[in-house]
Amino acid sequence: MAKQDLILLALNPAPILDLMDRTLHAAGFEVARAYDQTGLNIAVQESIPALMIIGENLAGKDGLTISKDLLERFPTMPIVLYADRDITGLAKSALKIGLSGYLYPPLKMSDIVDEVEKSLARGRKLGDWLRREVKRTTSSLAEKAEISETERNKLEAIIANIQDGVIVIDQHKNILLVNRMIREIFNLNGKETVGRPLVDVIPNADLKALMVRSVEGPLKYHEINFDDGRVFNAQYTPIPKIGAAVTMQDISYLKELDRLKSDFIHTVSHDLRSPLTSILGYTELIERTGPLNENQTEFIKRLQGSIQHITALVNDLLDLGRLEAGFDTRRETVHLESVLKYSLDMFDAQIKKKKIQLTTDITKDVPPLRANPIRIRQMMDNLVGNAIKYTPDGGDIRVSISIVDTQIIFKIEDTGPGIPIDEQSHIFEKFYRATNAPEGVEGSGLGLSIVKSIVESHQGRVWVESFNGAGSLFTVLLPTQE
Repeated sequence: MAKQDLILLALNPAPILDLMDRTLHAAGFEVARAYDQTGLNIAVQESIPALMIIGENLAGKDGLTISKDLLERFPTMPIVLYADRDITGLAKSALKIGLSGYLYPPLKMSDIVDEVEKSLARGRKLGDWLRREVKRTTSSLAEKAEISETERNKLEAIIANIQDGVIVIDQHKNILLVNRMIREIFNLNGKETVGRPLVDVIPNADLKALMVRSVEGPLKYHEINFDDGRVFNAQYTPIPKIGAAVTMQDISYLKELDRLKSDFIHTVSHDLRSPLTSILGYTELIERTGPLNENQTEFIKRLQGSIQHITALVNDLLDLGRLEAGFDTRRETVHLESVLKYSLDMFDAQIKKKKIQLTTDITKDVPPLRANPIRIRQMMDNLVGNAIKYTPDGGDIRVSISIVDTQIIFKIEDTGPGIPIDEQSHIFEKFYRATNAPEGVEGSGLGLSIVKSIVESHQGRVWVESFNGAGSLFTVLLPTQE
């Protein structure tokens, strides 16, 4: 015998309730009653009915509100609203919230049965449609999952076989994936990695430093060195909602080429300095051998200027070589404002000659640095000299020294031609000069490279802010002695 559909009558006690109960029983339905919202909730929890008839008012509660709450829990359940009289607005509200039917007096037994059967049929169709959609969606998800698994296997095969090292970590710095190259680089073969903290699996000091720096955001350049001479360049790239990726490339051969190039430049520069000194000395002796005519005197002066220029270039190359080799280990207490004063005094004649308006702003009680005074003076001279060199006659130069937390900030701003935006990333490279440098302004392109090396050897940072035609602002950040 087929199971009877359960019809739940949620109505206030009244003759119509008894009429519906008898009519539905006679039509072969099982009937349950509820006289308030609490009883309705209990009845629904005990056995979900096939259909509910809810009164416009149930024990003082709004029947439409109760019906709306029920439909949020059981979207496919047919609910019929019973009202004491026909009200157009009430019928529209019932249909708007998704009720299946609407009953009102006068009622015949056939009216009740017809509305119930019609609503049940509509509910079954909705349930069948929903089941089909669920089945279709499930099939689609299964296909997508199968495709995703295939794509994942392809991706893993690609990552596993590329020649760069790849590490993928989650937001808590735990390893999600390491490829074959990483296992070879750090000798991880046979070691469990997935799910473990990166710094525990790979206790490399340079890699730990990379993870500390990663709070600043993406990183493109970070060297990881090994005792056997290998050098890798690492990049850190955040991945939204996953974590981050660390990639590593072997640059050992590039570092070796750079070392050989630096050794060659240092050797040649060193060997050039002695003959240049001799040539300069002989040019000075020529003037003592006898009187020179006007042309000879002019030629001698030009020769001496060229020799001095080449000698300055050689000295810059030697200084840069010593800085890059790490020979700059001298450290003592240095007051930056005193170094600035000596530097400005040295350039005072040039400043007056070009009628440059110089403005200084130095914070009181600036703490000292633990630094090499000769190198700090060299850095200051290069920055001040550049500002004077590129500032036109009658221009402005602003210099300031301030303190923020444990950092001393030195700034120098000029009103020169500025630096094109696309060239600013190269301005600290060796021998690089901006393409918009004024005609007649000489330079080797080593000054800013030396500045950068000096600042970095003192654990500081230097950068430039500039717009073409609007001057340049160089900022140096140095840690205090403490």
